[in-house]
Amino acid sequence: MATVKNFEDLEIWKMSRELVNLIYSDFKSNRDFVFRDQITRAGISVMNNISEGFWRKSDSEFQYFLNISKGSAGEVKSMYYIGEDQKMVYSETALDRRNKAQRLINSLGAFIKYLNSKK
Repeated sequence: MATVKNFEDLEIWKMSRELVNLIYSDFKSNRDFVFRDQITRAGISVMNNISEGFWRKSDSEFQYFLNISKGSAGEVKSMYYIGEDQKMVYSETALDRRNKAQRLINSLGAFIKYLNSKK
């Protein structure tokens, strides 16, 4: 694997950026402010923990932040079920976002596994 010099070059960060922008778009006019705040914070957490972990001193520290990102992506996935059940988003939209979140979870897991293999 080529050396990555900036977190913006990581595919997982690009995926998380897309997901957080979709969250903002999907819920920008949602008047359930508690829900909107929680799902937005979870999406932001995915993206920011990837970038924060990237600049840490070691792969083990990076993995720690990647695991937090993975958990936050799971939270986003779960919240899209709530959004769908409460008719905040269309079922097709919710399914698409859950699939995107799951692909991100899988990619984060694969990257964590790669970092573990370097030990």
